[in-house]
Amino acid sequence: MTLLTTWSESGPETLVRRTSDPVEIAEALEPLGVRYEQWPIREDVPSDADSETVFAAYGTEIEKLNEEEGFTTVDVLGLHPSDDPEYPVKAKAARAKFLQEHTHDDDDEVRFFVSGSGIFYLHVNGEVHAVFCEKGDLLGVPRGTTHWFDMGTKPSFTAIRFFHEEDGWIGNFTGSTIAGRFPDYDTIAAGYEADRAAA
Repeated sequence: MTLLTTWSESGPETLVRRTSDPVEIAEALEPLGVRYEQWPIREDVPSDADSETVFAAYGTEIEKLNEEEGFTTVDVLGLHPSDDPEYPVKAKAARAKFLQEHTHDDDDEVRFFVSGSGIFYLHVNGEVHAVFCEKGDLLGVPRGTTHWFDMGTKPSFTAIRFFHEEDGWIGNFTGSTIAGRFPDYDTIAAGYEADRAAA
């Protein structure tokens, strides 16, 4: 289940919204032009499934979205903790790539989470929206939207990525330090898990 937390851009001291209700989340994101959907979860797909397995499992949904949006490239990106001694280096580099505020001029940023989780932070109209996405969630961030993404210090996710442009992911960084002023993935995930355990 997704969690949406919204603050004033002035800082996390001013909480505007915190909800895990899918209807409320969709209603809050729609005015921003953000696409939010929940696709059926395929429990038989391993968390670290390869591209072929993922495409086979979600072929119908991928085809439907491609017909609606005209995407030219679809791929699968996965990163999961392992005994590989290179994992910590890969994880740190992958996290750093997306962690600073940026925009995309020529493409939307559309991701479907096959497994695991990550947080998209949308900086729009004087507010910061942290969208905690988990397995089954699809989020589409419109081109030109100022945002960043945090996968945490121990990334664990598999996601389908959709692109209109064949060049794939190209970020235009704003140079702002705003990302460092808001709770990161690890902080939000820990609080979310505590809330669910208490429920």
